[in-house]
Amino acid sequence: MTRGGRRKDRDAPERRCIATGQSGPTVSLIRYVMGPERDGLPDIVPDLAANLPGRGAWLTADRALTEQAVRQNLFARAFRQKVRTDPDLPDQVEALLARRLIDLTSLARKAGQAVTGAEKVRARLSSGEAAVLIQARDGAADGRAKLSRLAKAAGEGQIGEISCLDANELGLAFGRDFAIHAALDSGGFAGRVCAEAMRLSGFRTEADVGAPDGDTSDDPKARTPGHDVS
Repeated sequence: MTRGGRRKDRDAPERRCIATGQSGPTVSLIRYVMGPERDGLPDIVPDLAANLPGRGAWLTADRALTEQAVRQNLFARAFRQKVRTDPDLPDQVEALLARRLIDLTSLARKAGQAVTGAEKVRARLSSGEAAVLIQARDGAADGRAKLSRLAKAAGEGQIGEISCLDANELGLAFGRDFAIHAALDSGGFAGRVCAEAMRLSGFRTEADVGAPDGDTSDDPKARTPGHDVS
């Protein structure tokens, strides 16, 4: 039992963030370990799968807190020894998290649990098969908003929404140059994809990145980067 008599959920292990001092579920944190030595000091290595050997230090999946940990030598304090921390560690972690999310989405696609293309996504949302709507953060704002409204209506607020990948990154998951809209079926990979997306969102904004206005995603004549025409 925790203080106050509340029973702790043993199915959700918690760890303490070295930046905030607060404990939270590991799904929202990133584990770091000491790697091979370079110039006499061990490198700090992100262990995104949390399965590398050795003692680990946990940090909330957040760019600002990661920058703070680097700036204030929080890893040295956590491991109680001098360590080497690359100044670009936040960028490294962001790239690794994006790669994990792309790979998971690709596995879902190969398993027949994910589709891309505005029309296919609309069909999955309308049929009730979709559990997660993924939209490129640099896609046209109007087109994204239309599918988001459809997801909310079709799923009665139960369909998850992810907007932390760029169009080129989402395209990689489907073996194409770019993609704007995708949908994942319930079960299978949906939960893992949402968990990785939550961590990645801590390192990048979901705001539009120079996206044009208007929904031209189904117009072959408007095939420019940022539009999905499949």
